[in-house]
Amino acid sequence: MHRVGYLLSDGFQMMALATQTVFEYANIAAGDAFYQVENFAVAGGDVRSSLGMTVSARSLTTHSEIDTWILVGVNDPLTSHPSPAVVAFLHKASRRARRIGAICTGGFVAAEAGLLSERRATTHWAYAREMQKRFPDIRVEDDRIYIVDGPMWTSAGMTAGLDLALAMVEKDLGADVARSVAHKLVMHQHRSGGQSQHSEILDLAPKSDRIQNALNYARKNLSRALTVEELAEKVNLSPRQFSRVFTLETGQSPARAIEGLRLEAARLMIEKSRHPLDVIARETGFRDRRHMREAFMRGFGLPPQAVRREARSPA
Repeated sequence: MHRVGYLLSDGFQMMALATQTVFEYANIAAGDAFYQVENFAVAGGDVRSSLGMTVSARSLTTHSEIDTWILVGVNDPLTSHPSPAVVAFLHKASRRARRIGAICTGGFVAAEAGLLSERRATTHWAYAREMQKRFPDIRVEDDRIYIVDGPMWTSAGMTAGLDLALAMVEKDLGADVARSVAHKLVMHQHRSGGQSQHSEILDLAPKSDRIQNALNYARKNLSRALTVEELAEKVNLSPRQFSRVFTLETGQSPARAIEGLRLEAARLMIEKSRHPLDVIARETGFRDRRHMREAFMRGFGLPPQAVRREARSPA
């Protein structure tokens, strides 16, 4: 039996407990009680969630050998810090557990305990920069669904925790069981850790109509070369002024932003169509298939073929 312990603190985010259903349905799919899931807190007893509901938890002093610890985050990790008792406990647990997972802002708990030092990690996109600033020895990747680095598993926010738990099931029980669980949970796609956390256009969020219009024009004309001169002309700015305003409003250069839009469009075509990769590369403005592959490796950490395989695998 594989024991999974969820470490809760007052104000924990309720969404994290949804991941327990992944382990529940893995037992059903496997036809055996492979996982045993329990909630823990420092002192035990009732633990109040951010929603105000309480969950009963065991004291950390009563825990048996736990194979996988899951650290649950809070809505705002900048105003909440793990207690010294939690940090001390995690130092010991990290030497005995098979792995430790941190869902969403639970990554801050792992970071405070020093478990992510010199490792790759992710967290909710809204707090990734703060994590990197507060813990410079962590290689924070702010646009990943989840990351596995040795025994440490970290996920992005909210529903990404389901993907992390499903990846654990696949590691433990195989791809067939994981697909069965995803099907039962109506997860239309088993997302890999390399996929993006959010929409490129939402991430850019320009403040002025001019830059928004330039982006809209770019999205409709991705098959073209789309030079800075062309975009600037469409919004009646000089190329130099356009580049300055664009970078100021979006935090990215026009070239990087356009590549992000191309990547997003190409990923959607790969997942939802059967067009050859050469055609997709051409339609989304990449020079050729090789150029698109290089961009995918930079942006998603996966080649286009891997994205297509995952999209076509049974949910």
